[in-house]
Amino acid sequence: MTTVEKITTEEGLQAAFQIRDFVFVVEQEVDAAEEYDEFETTSVHFLAVLEGVPVGTARWRFTSNGVKMERFAVLKEARGQGVGQALVAAVLADIDLHPDGKAKKKYLHAQIHAMPLYAKFGFQQVGEQFEECAILHYKMELS
Repeated sequence: MTTVEKITTEEGLQAAFQIRDFVFVVEQEVDAAEEYDEFETTSVHFLAVLEGVPVGTARWRFTSNGVKMERFAVLKEARGQGVGQALVAAVLADIDLHPDGKAKKKYLHAQIHAMPLYAKFGFQQVGEQFEECAILHYKMELS
C-alpha cells in the first residue's frame, strides 16, 4: 500500500531529491542544473512511500497562471503499482485544502508517456507539443 505525505523535514526533502536524481538526472539524462530551481523552497513537496521505502515524489506551487503541479517522479521498480495515482490524488487534495488553491486553475507539463495518468484525474491536453529538457511534453489543465 502506498502512502503519500507532505514533506516537512529536511530528511524527507533529501529523499525526494534522491528520487528525482534517479528518475530525471540518471534515467532521463536531465541536467541537474535544470532539475533543481529557485522554486524548491517555495513549493509544497510530497513523498510517496511503498512498504516503508520512499519511491515517489511530486510538488506544487502557485504561479501567475494558477497552480502548477510538477516534478512527479516514481522509481522504476515501483511503477505500475499505483504510486503515481496516489501522488496525483494527494497533491490535488492538498491544493484544494489551501485557502487560495481551490479556485485557481491547476495545470502541469506532462511527459507524453504520463498523460494517461493525468487524464484519469480530468486533466486535458492544451496547445501544441513542446520540448522541455530534451523530453516531449504537453501542457495539461484540469477543467
